Amino acid sequence: MKQSIKFKNGEIDMAGNIFLPKDFNQTNKYPAIVIGHPAGGVKEQTAGIYAEKMAEKGFVTLAFDASYQGESGGLPRNTEKPSARVGDISAAVDFLTTLPYVDVEHIGGIGICASGGYFVAATKEDKRIKALTTVSGVDIGKMYHEGWNGKGGTVNIEETLKTVANQRTAEAGGAEPIFLNWLGDRNPEYGKEATDGYDYYRTERAQHPNSTGAFLLTDLNRLINFRAFDRIETLLTQPLLVIAGSEANSKWNSDFLYANAGSKIKEYFIVDGANHFDLYDIPQYVDQGIERMTQFFRDNL
Repeated sequence: MKQSIKFKNGEIDMAGNIFLPKDFNQTNKYPAIVIGHPAGGVKEQTAGIYAEKMAEKGFVTLAFDASYQGESGGLPRNTEKPSARVGDISAAVDFLTTLPYVDVEHIGGIGICASGGYFVAATKEDKRIKALTTVSGVDIGKMYHEGWNGKGGTVNIEETLKTVANQRTAEAGGAEPIFLNWLGDRNPEYGKEATDGYDYYRTERAQHPNSTGAFLLTDLNRLINFRAFDRIETLLTQPLLVIAGSEANSKWNSDFLYANAGSKIKEYFIVDGANHFDLYDIPQYVDQGIERMTQFFRDNL
């Protein structure tokens, strides 16, 4: 059973979908899981898939749109602000604690792609999140320096920051904002993973009108400076399950997270044959992750 809900993150009205377990009873207390979407995504895509499947396993789940994106409020639209994305997660936990059927001592998180990094950052500071799973998790800030495949950045950091500074000055003088897009053209030369990303967001596979892929040029300075995995050896102490595809070019993020997290309880589950985007919605890969995280949350929530 799915319910559309609203909650607050400061002055911003947040939009989410709550999924309830089969045979839900309002008088019972249930463990709950907050689920975040990738950069450029919305709650109706992979976050909603994981939310629905985990509700079928007996958890109350909440998938939500990030601030400034999807059906959530906030201006300017399509802003990708790491501090807001991290704050969204704690605001979602705030909301869950107000629900009489949620066991507030048993709240977990699932972060997918960029939200995997954002959930790591939130879990470091918000100890109400008792256990965390990342799926194809990415430290989006580090990615700008190391590249998608971890073999070296493709962005000139200094020139990019100068461009952002010039654009901010221009906008202060009345210029229109400039938007970039997380996706380029569908180019097979970049490999199957790149074309899968395009197909996921831009074809009937998972296209959604609220998922434009746009973000502001002036977001880049904050993104480049953000570090989701900073000090995880001391601050990330909750139980952790890291899930990544064996063929994912982004897997180096998961390798680093698992190796360096301070969690005394931590697991690394590699889905054989899957790339980064396969874990978004391909049943043969997603279902393996669901089974592993179901046991993980049952053991640790």
